[in-house]
This record gives sequence, structure tokens and C-alpha cells, in this order.
Amino acid sequence: MSTRKASEGEERPIEGRDALVAPMQAGEKAPDAWKIGTEHEKLVFNKQDKHAPSYDEPGGIRDILMAMRQFGWEPVEENGKVIAMSGDDGTISLEPAGQFELSGAPLDNLHQTCAETGRHLKQCKIVGEECGVGFLGLGMWPDKTREELPVMPKGRYDIMMRHMPRVGDLGLDMMLRTCTIQVNLDYASESCMAQKFRTSLALQPLATALFANSPFTEGKPNGFLSFRSHIWSDTDPHRTGMLPFVFEDGFGYERYVDYMLDVPMYFVFRDGKYIDAAGQSFRDFLKGELPALPGELPTASDWTDHLSTAFPEVRLKSFLEMRGADGGPWNRICALPALWVGILYGEGGALDAAWDLVKDWSMEEREALRNAVPKQALDAPIPGGRKLRDLAGEVLDIAHAGLAARARHDASGNDETGFLEPLREIVDSGKVPAQLLLEKFHGEWGGDIGRVYEEAF
Repeated sequence: MSTRKASEGEERPIEGRDALVAPMQAGEKAPDAWKIGTEHEKLVFNKQDKHAPSYDEPGGIRDILMAMRQFGWEPVEENGKVIAMSGDDGTISLEPAGQFELSGAPLDNLHQTCAETGRHLKQCKIVGEECGVGFLGLGMWPDKTREELPVMPKGRYDIMMRHMPRVGDLGLDMMLRTCTIQVNLDYASESCMAQKFRTSLALQPLATALFANSPFTEGKPNGFLSFRSHIWSDTDPHRTGMLPFVFEDGFGYERYVDYMLDVPMYFVFRDGKYIDAAGQSFRDFLKGELPALPGELPTASDWTDHLSTAFPEVRLKSFLEMRGADGGPWNRICALPALWVGILYGEGGALDAAWDLVKDWSMEEREALRNAVPKQALDAPIPGGRKLRDLAGEVLDIAHAGLAARARHDASGNDETGFLEPLREIVDSGKVPAQLLLEKFHGEWGGDIGRVYEEAF
């Protein structure tokens, strides 16, 4: 989740609708300036008894964050508490239950992305040894109840945790139990954004299937391959889902602004504190009629904050966020940006080719696939009497061709196509990561979920 920088000051009130469109317009970049931003979360556990560390305990989340200073990271504070670390490789953020997230820096190519990921995980291992903790790459806690998980001292989380049970049954699970990998990518224009948004939204269920990695709840199989993805279906219908309007003619910045104005607010940030505005309307805020701050008008920072509080499968801010994947180990962290960069940045017509595969689907078919994937993954049916696995091979071929045409090479002369190999292995085998974990659980683990910690980084 987003970390607000403490140095951000108050701004002039928003004047007119142009200010609401401005962040999206400001994201437009020439193709040679497009960047890759990768975010990945890890579960943190105490090596002795496998509990999830609290913020304040010795060797807990605060100590882990502060131990990162030895690598040049600097603390970011909120109300005297360290809530993030800032450095050359981006930001390490404080997630609701202590999930450890790197929000990576914007980079030029996948070789840099994987080098950044490798540095971060090496640092995590060193700090883990010092603090007595390990890091687990899964989409969801495999054995912890909500009550066993700590809550981090961050103002927006208090507000969200109070509000979540009012709007869905699984919102607290989303906050406390889940981990994801995300990729943030650029666009050149409004029409470029729209085409990338449509294509990536239609294909997001494929990413969910390929990265499905959350088959356990409280020590037992939960009947899903990506329970993390299922959780989003019962979190908050006002701010999640497949966004049918994205596929309508004329979709662009203005239509997304309208959507965001209808997303209920969570909070307003003033004088270093989060003010509870959960369920209130940004439209009222624009008229100076927000109950939480009567008479005040929103600033650009308020709008930026609000843009971070919607959670659709693809999200637009000043870039596009791919949000469909479960957390996983190092090679899959690198594979997710490879998939999306190959499609959305790939040269030689990759984006058009990918859209051609899915452009004729109806909205009902898109929704049906999104709903089937958490349980069936690559076995989910798609239009035309085929399975998602069949489409996966075609999409990977397009991504591979797109990466090859980009021709971004490392010092050894390798292009970026090798980062797709973990996904190719999944498609060739027909088994997603969750299915391999279930095989171990029912086989060599003998039903002992504690063995899952052997999968730690």
C-alpha cells in the first residue's frame, strides 16, 4: 500500500476538473522514457516459533526496518514511528500486519529490475539473520488467524480496519493476511493508456492464474489456488473489480475520474495525522461539504491520496498498476514484470497482438473468467471452448517476441526473454505454484503445514 512522505506540505485547493485529470496527464511519457516499477511483499516470521513479529518486540518490524540503515536506507516517520525506509532502490513500506514490501525504483529494463530484487532479498537475508526472522514468498499467510497477526502503527490502517467490516467480509484478510507482486508501467498518451488498460485488465486473470500461490488458510487447504484473489471479491465492491467502463468506447482520463469520484473516501491527511472520512464523498469534498472537514476544499495531495484507495485489478494513477499476482519467490518476482513489459512495452506490435486475443470477449465472459480463476487457475474455461492454459501459451509467445524486439541486453549479451522462463515452465507443466504446494502438503509434508516455512527465502 502507498506510503505518504512526511515532507509533503499543504497545497492550494483544487480549482476545476482539470486538476483531477492532471495526475494522469502528467504521467504521459515518450516511449524512450518509459520505466518499470516492481513491488513485492513478503511474509515475515520469527524463526524460533514462526509467529508474525509485532512492531515493537525485539527483532520485530521496527528493528527490521531500522537494521536496513546499514545498506543506506533512511527512515520515514509518522507521529514518531518509523513507517517506511527510503533509498536508492525505492521505498520499503510498512504494510498492515508487517508484510515486508519493496516498492522498487523506476528502472529502464528487466536486468535492472532483477538486480534490484536480488539486492533487496540479499539485504533481507542479512537482516533476517541479525533479527532472527525469515521471509516467506506466498500470496497469503498459510497458517495464521487474523487474531494472531499484529497491526502496524500507521494512521490510515486504523481507519481502513474500522471501515472494512462495514463493506465486505474479507477486507481484513486482504489487509492482514495477503501478499502480492505488482508492476507499474507507463503510457505515452490518453489513447495509449486506454489500450494498455483494456488489454492488461482483460489479461489480469491470466497473471492471477500463473502466479496463484495461496492455497492454505489456517493450516489447511482452502479449496482455492489463489485465495488472495478470491478475497478481493468480498472486500469492498465500491473500489474493486474488473471495471466494465474501461472496455467502453471513449474510455479515457475523464471516465476514470468519474469512477474515482464515486469511490467512497477513507481519510484526509492534515497536520501529520489521518482524519477519518470513511464512506464520505469526494464530490462533497469538492463542494466544501465533507462532514470530516466542513468548509474545506481538497488539495492536489488529497486527490493523489484518494487515487491510492481504489483497488481494481488494474489501477490508474500517473501510471498503470498490474495488481493480479500472488506473492512468490525471486524468480517469479522477476517474471511478472517480464510478462507485462513484453506485452505493454514490447515492440513489433505486441500490444495489438495481445488485445486481438481478447477483444471480442463480452463483459460477462471477462467476469466469468475472473471469478473462475481463483479456484481453477489455468484450467478455467475461456470463450471458444478452450482453457486459460491454451491462451497462456499464446500470450507468452507474444511477450517473448515483444521482449526480443526491445533488445535490452545485459553485460553478457542476454536479452530480457529469459525472465519469462518460470512462466513457460508453469504453462508447459500445467501446474501453477499453488498446485505444487498442495502436492507437497498431501505428499512429503504429510499434512504438516509447518513444512511450508522451508519455502522461505
